[in-house]
Amino acid sequence: MVEEMDRLGVRSLGLVALMSVFMGAVITLQTSTNIDAAWIPKYVVGFTARQSIILEFSPTIISLILAGKVGSNIAAEIGTMRVNEQIDALDIMGINSASYLILPKIVAAMLIFPFLIVISMFLGIFGGWVVSILTGVVGPEDFIQGLQWDFDPYTVTYALIKTVVFAFIITSVSAYHGYFTKGGALEVGRSSTTAVVFSSIVILIANYLLTQILLI
Repeated sequence: MVEEMDRLGVRSLGLVALMSVFMGAVITLQTSTNIDAAWIPKYVVGFTARQSIILEFSPTIISLILAGKVGSNIAAEIGTMRVNEQIDALDIMGINSASYLILPKIVAAMLIFPFLIVISMFLGIFGGWVVSILTGVVGPEDFIQGLQWDFDPYTVTYALIKTVVFAFIITSVSAYHGYFTKGGALEVGRSSTTAVVFSSIVILIANYLLTQILLI
């Protein structure tokens, strides 16, 4: 399980960090350039960036990115084991192949993904703050004031709940498609693609349902 946490989570940190910093910067720039009314205070830029990153970007968009990276990896790995008859060998030896191969991935993802999302939140906000200094579109003091204004810690809890659910969806859906692969190398590629597509669709549906349940 620790090995899976390293493979699925720690090795995805670079991609998550890069995406988060630049998306935080872009959100800040877009918000500041679209607020041109004099009566809207500048700290709204920081507030909007914070809410966008915590509520939607970090938990949902990063999970969709991870569905492409991690999900395809899981489906291809288990699918290759299926077509090479390694899973059949485990079954013959009396080992519960599904529990042995899939359960550690699911538990590892549900444990490590929330840490990735917290890092993503921090780096996204940090990217927005750096842009506020470098470009001057909004003063750093105004940006920080917006980050602090009307902050509700429950938004972070909501984001982490979504992350755990999305981690379960990514690993279980991808493992399912890999586990029931039939054929050869071509079918492994198809299973990998199908796993990413289905994971993304289920994540979007779950995102709507969780928002309806937890926020409204």
